[in-house]
Amino acid sequence: MGTTDDDFKNRLAVDTASIDGLNADARQAAIREYNLTFVEAVKAYPTAIAWAVFFSLGVIMAAFDPQLIGNLYATPAFQRDFGYLYNGEYIVPASYQSALSMGSPLGQVFGAFGAAYPMEWLGRKKTFGLCVLLTTCFVFIQFFARSLPVLLVGELLGGLVLGCYVTIFPVYASEVCPIALRGILTSFTNIAFVAGQLIANGVTAGTSKLDNQWAYSLPFATQWIWPTIILPLLVFAPESPWWLQRKERHEEAEKSLRRLASKNIDVKPTLAMIIETDRLEQQMEAGSSYLDCFRKTNLRRTEIAIGVYCIQVLSGIYLIGYATLFFQRAGLRVEDSFKMSVGFLALGFVGTCLSWVLLNHFGRRSIYLTGLGMLALLQLIIGVLDCAPTYESRPAIKWAQSVLMLIWNFGYGCSLGPICFVILCEVSATRVRAKTIGVATAAQANLGILMTVAIPYMINPDQANMRGKLGFFFGGLAAICWVWAFLRVPETGNRTYEELDVMFQRNVRTRDFGKYIVGERET
Repeated sequence: MGTTDDDFKNRLAVDTASIDGLNADARQAAIREYNLTFVEAVKAYPTAIAWAVFFSLGVIMAAFDPQLIGNLYATPAFQRDFGYLYNGEYIVPASYQSALSMGSPLGQVFGAFGAAYPMEWLGRKKTFGLCVLLTTCFVFIQFFARSLPVLLVGELLGGLVLGCYVTIFPVYASEVCPIALRGILTSFTNIAFVAGQLIANGVTAGTSKLDNQWAYSLPFATQWIWPTIILPLLVFAPESPWWLQRKERHEEAEKSLRRLASKNIDVKPTLAMIIETDRLEQQMEAGSSYLDCFRKTNLRRTEIAIGVYCIQVLSGIYLIGYATLFFQRAGLRVEDSFKMSVGFLALGFVGTCLSWVLLNHFGRRSIYLTGLGMLALLQLIIGVLDCAPTYESRPAIKWAQSVLMLIWNFGYGCSLGPICFVILCEVSATRVRAKTIGVATAAQANLGILMTVAIPYMINPDQANMRGKLGFFFGGLAAICWVWAFLRVPETGNRTYEELDVMFQRNVRTRDFGKYIVGERET
């Protein structure tokens, strides 16, 4: 049975005004969204899905470059031209590995804060186009680099722009789709990450066999493919109706909504709901500056956003960039390590696709907690295996660790990876969504900087040479994170942004979010 107008009155009565005082069109739009099934939503909003996927190409670009660099550390030609001899093999210095890999996390810090302002001034569409143009330019430095210092400049400058895409896409995706599609489209951030990493692995697996500079120059050149696809099509992309409404460009917002929906959808009620949600947030004194992310109205929401994003790093996601090198250090041959890294990311891709099914049957909180617990356990098992006697002479253990890493990435793709972005978008107030995501991205990236510096020293044979004992480090951190998530991460599924505004304003307890009826006033 669908939601009725009376059901909606009971569910959505707010402290700031009674339901009868709400705009009738806004109420109609909310009821329609509640009643919309996933299949119906796909039929009603095919254009919104298409443009959201289109914007995800930026995330693919952002994931491609750091994965590419991580794989080049295991490429013989790159090791020879940029490394030094150590015990008969070429190794890229750990200091430069850390520095080169710094482009991605530093870029996310810059992009988190740098993208938010042009997104508010210029809109999501123009900001995306500007970033793509800059990326096109900076790839030239990477392509022609023949020394570590020059390559470092190219990676740092490129990373500053690539980090912007991680903020742009989830904001855009969350603002162009109805409730029934919101979880899947925002979780598409993770599949875009995995796709970019998988493409990078596929490219380097092919070029790693070359014995000249094309082994690393050709992979850099492939980054020019994305701008040639994005820039011509971006001209036709609709702008976010939420951004247009906040700029009081209501006619353009309505036109954008019409372009995002099928022809038989009346978009006027949806526009009314967007205006009503913005009005409610203004009544709650929810401003739109970075400082407002930390005011009482939004502080809890910002904490959750930062927490779920940072847990990605603390649970071991930065090992993905070193997957090929990890498999080599575990004792696999170069060819086998590249094959394993491709399978590693392929399983992550499949896992993310599976998460879409899970999202339609289970709550965000349940998937997140179950996944995080499983990841902690797998990492700890990997660490225990590394402590086995005569490890060096037992290849079966090395393969077992590698297979467990494959399972780990599959589990990450099913849960923590995509669900993080869903929760991140849903807990953010609409007026500060870009900035809340920016703050969370910056916090995650700062942790990423620490990991980028630390992991090469933990994994390189001329340094700590921890091998699988890294599992103890990341497994222990993940276990601590699970406790925080259990206490703080609420269930945000199947709620309008207006409902979430009210629930956070009322400070509803974490464990009560899933069953809370907004219309029931607390005594």
